Amino acid sequence: MLTSCDDPPSAEPSDETSLGLRFPKGFVWGAATSAYQIEGAAGIDGRGPSVWDTFCATPGKVRNGQTGDVAVDHYHRWSDDLDLIKQLGMSSYRFSVSWSRVLPDGVGPVNQRGLDFYRRLLAGLHERGISPMVTLYHWDTPQALHEEGGWENRDTAYRFADYAALIAAELGDSVPVWLTLNEPKTVVQNGYLTGVHAPGHKDPAAAYVVAHHQLLAHGLAVQAMRPHLPAGSRIGPALNLHPCYPADNSEGAQEQTILYDGYENRLYLDPIFRASYPADVMADVARFSPMASYIQTDDLKIIGSPVDLLAVQYYTPIYVTADGSTIFKHPTSQAFWQQIYPQGMYDILTRVKRDYGNIPLTITENGLPTPDALGGDGMVDDPGRIAFFRDHFAAAHRAISDGVNLESYHVWSLLDNFEWQEGYDERWGLIYVDYASQRRIPKRSARWYSGVISANCV
Repeated sequence: MLTSCDDPPSAEPSDETSLGLRFPKGFVWGAATSAYQIEGAAGIDGRGPSVWDTFCATPGKVRNGQTGDVAVDHYHRWSDDLDLIKQLGMSSYRFSVSWSRVLPDGVGPVNQRGLDFYRRLLAGLHERGISPMVTLYHWDTPQALHEEGGWENRDTAYRFADYAALIAAELGDSVPVWLTLNEPKTVVQNGYLTGVHAPGHKDPAAAYVVAHHQLLAHGLAVQAMRPHLPAGSRIGPALNLHPCYPADNSEGAQEQTILYDGYENRLYLDPIFRASYPADVMADVARFSPMASYIQTDDLKIIGSPVDLLAVQYYTPIYVTADGSTIFKHPTSQAFWQQIYPQGMYDILTRVKRDYGNIPLTITENGLPTPDALGGDGMVDDPGRIAFFRDHFAAAHRAISDGVNLESYHVWSLLDNFEWQEGYDERWGLIYVDYASQRRIPKRSARWYSGVISANCV
């Protein structure tokens, strides 16, 4: 049974954000990042190019022509960044491995200097008492593999499994939790439907072939990694789940919401946890994509290989109209697409339990960008981020109270960083980065979060 806080944390200078909600003993608090967004060192120590290097180098693709070539230079500043994690009291850190830093062409000889970087990073985390959670793929497909067809090519799923087995064999003793793919849906929607992310395609027919091959890659990776991992190691996918609601009470809106939810959630959850694709989505996809013809015997059995946990990433709800379009019903953040709706966190967590069973869950991304600026006192005041986290933590607490098996919470993000097509215009971090000097400055939200962690209460 959850109890209230004896001494709940407060956000300076007032305590209006204190709710007095205690989390279960042993609940894990952390933060998340991804390789291309923070590492930099794009052409250093043998790293090969990824599709994001190519995308950023294409004029007009990224705001202000910015790239992740330097990002926040985590490749060189990793030790100081781990010190910040330790100082804030976090006990878990989720990061991703750059596939092309370890295998410059996606296949072939290992780049030992790249692999050694992750060895140093893992050793540094363990020295500080911080548990690593490692994502194998966070959108940065090696460019060499993309030129051979990328995720449209079934062979890429097998090359990913080879890479996953290699990393598990080399680093498995140091990593208790592995995440295979980060948000395959975002690659499908942003990379192949709208083209706003790498590789920048606008091809609905190919997009859902890509969806299947990514899911196949997930299942193959789970199978390939198991023999290399010690007992107790856990593996799962990281899915961004969007609760979908009818925009009104009309029958049409309700029907369209079911289908929309299929594309947003069930298309990824069903094959992983039920070894089947949702029939309504497959019937609709068949109108414009040959996805079904790419599904081979035993593919769904492979995709449905048992996993140990599900990483949930929640940012926004979706409201669907009778004509299948969407509307906004809540205030938005600086990210035009993000509606701020903490209830959606509760709804998606409880929905996963209701529909897919009592799966161990971890939140691996949740956050928002705010208009952060360095004040005259040398501090960064971001009350909007504190309010956002307070309310989403409360929603997660309520889900736990109602029986959801939620083990941990990783906020997005540890540091301000390269925000994909938005370049450096949006700041999502707990820690402010002065990009000119690479100086790190914890924001007020970081200090508040540290208090939450220390008390295990919000």
